[in-house]
Amino acid sequence: MHVTGTVPPPAPAPQETPAAPVPTENPTASSTESPAGDTGRHARRFGLPVATALVMGNIIGGGIFLLPASVAPYGTVSLIAFGVLTVGAIALALVFGRLAERDPRTGGPYVYAREAFGDFAGFLAAWAYWITTWVSNAALAVAAVGYLDVLIPVNGHRWTACLAALALQWLPALANFAGTRYVGAVQLVSTVLKFVPLLLVAVGGLFFFDPRNLGPFHAGGGSTLGAVSASAAMLLFSYLGVESAAVSAGEVRNARRNVGRATVIGTAGAALVYLLGTLSVFGTVAHDRLVTSTAPFTDAVNAMFGGAWGGWAVALAALVSMTGCLNGWTLLSAQTPYAAARDGLFPAAFARRRRGVPTVGVGVTVVLASLLTVYNYASGSGKVFQTLVLVTTFTATVPYLLATAAQLFHLVSGRGERVDRARLVRDGVIAAVATAFSLWLVAGAGYAAVYQGVLFLFAGVVVYAVLAARRQRTA
Repeated sequence: MHVTGTVPPPAPAPQETPAAPVPTENPTASSTESPAGDTGRHARRFGLPVATALVMGNIIGGGIFLLPASVAPYGTVSLIAFGVLTVGAIALALVFGRLAERDPRTGGPYVYAREAFGDFAGFLAAWAYWITTWVSNAALAVAAVGYLDVLIPVNGHRWTACLAALALQWLPALANFAGTRYVGAVQLVSTVLKFVPLLLVAVGGLFFFDPRNLGPFHAGGGSTLGAVSASAAMLLFSYLGVESAAVSAGEVRNARRNVGRATVIGTAGAALVYLLGTLSVFGTVAHDRLVTSTAPFTDAVNAMFGGAWGGWAVALAALVSMTGCLNGWTLLSAQTPYAAARDGLFPAAFARRRRGVPTVGVGVTVVLASLLTVYNYASGSGKVFQTLVLVTTFTATVPYLLATAAQLFHLVSGRGERVDRARLVRDGVIAAVATAFSLWLVAGAGYAAVYQGVLFLFAGVVVYAVLAARRQRTA
């Protein structure tokens, strides 16, 4: 999910209630069985296709439509950065698959961190991930308004744009309230619809490819390694969302097998679209024009087929892409607090679930995101809002690091592992690559984002202290 490069300036500048106390789950138990009340025609477990669509749909938001122009100043050396990042993202996907095979419960990184390191580590994973989701949802909605404005003019007045952003958040939330059956249907349809135009450019552009448009291999100054690192910093956050199937593992059929497969297939599919799409745009739009382009996919479509309908087509594709992304992230924003609430590490209300969806978590998330959106438009300045979005790029890495650390912990301690030296070595190498990728994400967030993100984490420490004290008093 890449949103920081797509957030336009604000206008006018461009669940059944659990009994209290909530019982703590057995960390080794599988929660692949639905809680009472989650059955029925509106609650349905995700199969492999929907789980894969959830991963791909959450990774690919609206940022892909600006990525080629973002990395064009570095030259085609940025394609090497894509390749390096893809290796790291797939390594992280494989780690999530192995962890889900060991423990296929809803919650993903929260479950893995808590099982390996205890309640506090689990809470930090859940807290950081929750902040990431609802702030990012607000960012996605504001960015989507920029694409909606191409189809229906809404940016002429600040509050018209604000209402449009709120509608784009609440429509996916309503699909979530309707049940997992509708969440899965919306996610599958939106993923298919977004991939049709993306593949049109990614694959069709190869037939219009002109090597003279590529420009220099290394367009900037300095070393090639420095250019790879600089362009990678622009691309790092494009792979956020690889954990999507693991977070919703409790809603995936045959989770021990399908979560890992969906995570790897979805991540690899998103990487293929990213790479081919960027390469096709590089080869169809002249480099000097691409560097200053504000709509590279539009320019590519117009160059390939002529006419001026590229802007409308790309705007529609981006809007569908981001709506589907909002649908998936709204579900994920409620799943981790739900898992933590069942263990007594989040307020008990978050454990309420109806039709397979943690409704209280969805409601709280969409309300917080809506308030942040309104504040963004009311303040008339996107600086605070954009700073918060940058902070989420750091908070997202906290559960990643804890999950990869949990995998390393299991491998080194030998817990739950069969005596298979070759597999242990292979999993150890993959976990090490995934850990390096997660640390690279932290470094790419920047000093300011890390500093402010740590403040968000420390605020969570206070919340944990209050919840832990209440739980101990009740016990």
